[in-house]
Amino acid sequence: MNGFVTAIIVAAGGSTRMGLGFSKQFIPLCGEPVIAHTLRAFERADIIASVVVVCREQDKNEIMKIAADNGFGKVKAFVNGGATRDESVRNGIAACDERTTHYAIHDGARPLISVDDIERVVKAAFETKAAALGTNVTDTIKVVDDNENIVSTPLRSTLRAVQTPQVFEKSLYLGALERASAGDETVTDDCKLVELSGGKVRIVPGSETNIKLTTQSDITLAESILGKLKVES
Repeated sequence: MNGFVTAIIVAAGGSTRMGLGFSKQFIPLCGEPVIAHTLRAFERADIIASVVVVCREQDKNEIMKIAADNGFGKVKAFVNGGATRDESVRNGIAACDERTTHYAIHDGARPLISVDDIERVVKAAFETKAAALGTNVTDTIKVVDDNENIVSTPLRSTLRAVQTPQVFEKSLYLGALERASAGDETVTDDCKLVELSGGKVRIVPGSETNIKLTTQSDITLAESILGKLKVES
């Protein structure tokens, strides 16, 4: 290992698009809650030294129980989320082990992340200071104006659909956070923070199965993928 990597699992969203009335972290996938699948991957990844879970206050006790029942010993802290994603990540950072050299920031609602993908993206960040998983874009993408008229067509070969984990060297990321707090530009993911500060982020080929659960149809797809993976193993 070339550093002390702490995974910050961001699981503080309201899950409003699911329309379930409870956090999507507790949706059962093949008999286990989403967050259990997510945490297990980071527990099994040797390159991860510690895990911090950022969640809603009302979900904390249940997530703590899930971690304890499964023996996820790397999970060291559970902290409340903020009003925005970057606030949630800041709260997670504040709870990280002081030995941390790199942050691996991951969406709790990406339960199909593999140990191999975690290992590869972290190793890339050891070399470049910043790396994220991403996949090639297969659809043609159009840029439109306010009236939905097409104004341009980006070259598809230059596009990537970015996933998590997104991994950053500690000082690089903290510097990017500080600079971002002084501006007013909208930040949609952690890579954007580094981009705004002039840093470069290496894209590491990810897996099409590393989906984020956003709508009800994603649940069906995730269970199908999990079922197939179990048969293959």
